[in-house]
Amino acid sequence: MKTLKFIVLTLAITSMSFNRPYAGLTDAERQNATQILQDSKNALVRTVAGLTPEQLNFKPSADCWSISECVEHLAIAENNFTMFVQQSLKTAADPSKRSEVKMTDDAVIKMITDRTTKVKTTEMFQPSGKFGSYESTIAEFKSKRDNNINYIKTTTDDLRNYYNDFPFGKIDAYQTILFMAGHSKRHTEQIREIMRDVKFPKK
Repeated sequence: MKTLKFIVLTLAITSMSFNRPYAGLTDAERQNATQILQDSKNALVRTVAGLTPEQLNFKPSADCWSISECVEHLAIAENNFTMFVQQSLKTAADPSKRSEVKMTDDAVIKMITDRTTKVKTTEMFQPSGKFGSYESTIAEFKSKRDNNINYIKTTTDDLRNYYNDFPFGKIDAYQTILFMAGHSKRHTEQIREIMRDVKFPKK
């Protein structure tokens, strides 16, 4: 009888631990992601402010993107990375997969912002003029980024126990948002490199 009571009590405690409500992101995690998202948005907007059409469409070489194409790439990426996060949230949260996440938050940011390694983007991220004008493109980026900032500030989603698979490995949904922010930092630096080209048009 004592053995039966012990088993029942153990099952009850185990059940309570698995059904405990998710506490949400920590204040530090929420603040960190918000800061990186906001700072990288501000850096891009400041960098491209006041550029002429000639400057926006200048290409250092035939196989390089222009500044306007970089901005479109970022607007496309903002939509796609958001979609990746939302798709992951349609699955069941799975703490057992945490061991498959090998990268720290800092490592994710460092990897994507490091421009010493050049990576050719996939077709779904290629700029093609899909937003129409440059003005519409930068507005699309800013609108989606503002939505993502508001999301990370307010969400109660269990972002640490949902995942996205990338060619470099599995990261959690929170890290996907950090990756998105770092990705815009990466291409803002690319834009600055274009602007430093000796042939870059003067105003």
